[in-house]
Amino acid sequence: MPQEELPREEKFETNELLQTEKAYVARLNLLDKVFYAKLIEEARKDTFPMDVVKNIFSNISSIHTFHSQFLLPDLEKRMGEWTATPRIGDILQKLTPFLKMYAEYVKNFDHAMDLLKQWTDRSPPFKAIILEIQRQEACGSLSLQHHMLEPVQRVPRYEMLLKDYLKKLPQDHIDQRDAEKSLEIIAMAATHSNTAIRKTENLKKLLEIYEMLGEEEDIVNPSNELIKEGHILKLAARNTSAMDRYLFLFNNMLLYCVPKFSLVGQKFTVRTRIGIEGMKVMETYNEDYPHTFQVSGKERTLELQASSEQDKESWIKAFQETIHISLQKNETFKSASKDISELGKRAPRWIRDNEVTMCMKCKEPFNAITRRRHHCRACGYVVCWKCSEYKATLEYDGNKMSKVCKDCFCILTGHIDSEEREGKKKGILEIEAGQFSGNSIMCGFLQYCEKNKPWQKVWCVIPQKEALVLYLYRAPQDVKAQSTIPLLGYQVEDSARPTDPPASFRLSQSKSVHSFAAESEDLKQRWLKVIRMAVTGEVPKSPEENHSTEITQEQKSRC
Repeated sequence: MPQEELPREEKFETNELLQTEKAYVARLNLLDKVFYAKLIEEARKDTFPMDVVKNIFSNISSIHTFHSQFLLPDLEKRMGEWTATPRIGDILQKLTPFLKMYAEYVKNFDHAMDLLKQWTDRSPPFKAIILEIQRQEACGSLSLQHHMLEPVQRVPRYEMLLKDYLKKLPQDHIDQRDAEKSLEIIAMAATHSNTAIRKTENLKKLLEIYEMLGEEEDIVNPSNELIKEGHILKLAARNTSAMDRYLFLFNNMLLYCVPKFSLVGQKFTVRTRIGIEGMKVMETYNEDYPHTFQVSGKERTLELQASSEQDKESWIKAFQETIHISLQKNETFKSASKDISELGKRAPRWIRDNEVTMCMKCKEPFNAITRRRHHCRACGYVVCWKCSEYKATLEYDGNKMSKVCKDCFCILTGHIDSEEREGKKKGILEIEAGQFSGNSIMCGFLQYCEKNKPWQKVWCVIPQKEALVLYLYRAPQDVKAQSTIPLLGYQVEDSARPTDPPASFRLSQSKSVHSFAAESEDLKQRWLKVIRMAVTGEVPKSPEENHSTEITQEQKSRC
């Protein structure tokens, strides 16, 4: 029976897939063979650390290799023989085992952006190389950050193209089953990337605004979220003229800008930055100028004219909602402050010594000589001597001077400087094990071995919020994981090896092999049931009969 020919619409979708794949591979080549290669070459001269460059670009070389040497050639070959073989579902299924590479890249993205900004500011040679490459025609007048967003956005793009392709595909077409199976797996990976996608879309917009402002305003920060932007007229105080202006409304500030003449795109100069805290907005009425309203903040008051009544209402609504959300956050902060005010009034629950392997404040590992365990009498955390050399009076202990950690000392005595108030951004591993264990799909002790290193006992957690990631801690109450394993795409090996302990299993991917051993065969099977779902991209459920809780209680009692 002859192969059925695809209608023109489906052929168009496959051509679009091929063309976007070619453009994507060109971007990957730019990242891998130009930016990464040039920076690594300079790092070999000890100009800046090589590890910094590797951490910025993560596994971009592996992603580039797969797409340039496998997926793109397969798509090109298939399009060349389309009349005989009108299908793409089987080719896209080859992509699914490699989605794990995207999980790793996306997970590292925030850290990569932080490192990139840090070393661009710190190292002139580092910055010079990036600026030189960005001036090349291949960059298309876009920054390195823009190009690094491409891999994060690529998986959702595959999902969108496949959905369009399937909509136009006849129900009985030979490619129906393979295309649907590919879409199911790719859609799952795209769903788990949604948070990262939203972050990167926001970051992409911030970068565009940063370039519009002449790269002079420091607004590229994940905490900044653009709410609304647009042209507006500013009413002058001393005459009746109205001047063209441009507003960028963020969740935490308003940028009041003046348009600049530019041959390439829109450019602006920031006249005033007004904080949302304490801001007020109100309608005003002017016989000569309709559609006016006033925005007043601590820094400045502006009387503005919108282009229409609808535009005015839209701006006022955006301001009011932003101000309302800011007020709610402040109320939440005040509520948390009330909880903090209870500190020292009642005895805390002491974290046991054997539940942690590192100081719960500075994260330095404990040892028998220089880093011994101490307890903060206010919060009950286990801390090192350096983090416990403070004293404060505790109401529950008859107002005696007691040993407390630095954080509790600051709260109890009021010595809170600006750095403490702002707080420090947590690293990707700095999530408390206890915080995850209480909301986990699976948690418990396992023996762990990587490569040829000695076996060690680790506390393993697969959290509900990150169901495709396995967190490894040294102890159940540690505040920082020693490592994480993005499970998507890993191979699970259950066969016993002579050198491994009983009830062991392995997770392997490329040259990376992680070996685990449970305390019993039954416990091993519970872990495998969850992990086997996670490696395929399916969100696992907790084992039946609440085994997660049983494991936690059973194994904690043996510590």
